[in-house]
Amino acid sequence: QLPLCARCTGMYLGAVLGLLYQAMISRKRAGAPAKSVIVSVGLLVLFFAVDGLNSFLTLIPKAPYLYQPQNWWRLLSGTGMGLAIAIALFPGFNQTMWMDYDPKSGMDSWSKFGGLFALALLLDVLVLTENPVLLYPLALVSAAGVLLVLTMVYSMVWVMIIGAENRYQRVAQILTPLVAGFG
Repeated sequence: QLPLCARCTGMYLGAVLGLLYQAMISRKRAGAPAKSVIVSVGLLVLFFAVDGLNSFLTLIPKAPYLYQPQNWWRLLSGTGMGLAIAIALFPGFNQTMWMDYDPKSGMDSWSKFGGLFALALLLDVLVLTENPVLLYPLALVSAAGVLLVLTMVYSMVWVMIIGAENRYQRVAQILTPLVAGFG
């Protein structure tokens, strides 16, 4: 019912949620997350890797695997990876683009991360309800999340290639790099 697989749906919904959450609570902050957040995010990335490897092993006849893969596990592991992507991408984007970025961390406490994690779990529950009224907009958001994440990454690359890091003060000024990144 969704345009992406369960893992990718979770990953891009998690990334969009993480980017929006950080934009609301920390605007142009670009510092590294707190150590407790880094450990938590590391565990989410490990969960993503283990779940992906386990899913792969089930395709190989007689290969040992930990558990039978299910879409709700894939959704959860993807969402965790999406949060990790957002927590890495947001400060990197701010450091690359903004002249006046704030060197403080946007994820400076486990409580901020805990709030984001709780919202991510709620988002996963909404997906798992399989309610078409919810799935349709979530499908659009997850598909747009692919474009959002790639546009941000490629915009940073373009800005670095042309040597224009830290030159922007307003959103209107980064439209050209964003268009180049989208292209």
